[in-house]
Amino acid sequence: MLDVLILAILVWGFLVGWLAWLIVRGGGFRDVRWPQAVAAGLIGSFVGGLGISLLSGDGLALRPSGLIGSVIGAVVVLLIWGAVQRRHER
Repeated sequence: MLDVLILAILVWGFLVGWLAWLIVRGGGFRDVRWPQAVAAGLIGSFVGGLGISLLSGDGLALRPSGLIGSVIGAVVVLLIWGAVQRRHER
């Protein structure tokens, strides 16, 4: 049962990261840097999804507020990641 949960979390991180990548960077399916997108999806999903779910009063239940928060969190992670990369390139 735990292995199915881990697989579901990875797939959700993949989908959220891909969607956030399309929102932030645009481009097509081939333009995505998958490790970065999946990491942003997992981190953003945890922080944004959990944060918005708790703020809206939904708790840990799977609700639309948490799903939207996941995408918003992943977008924020990608924006921060891009800013840090640009700063290191200088």
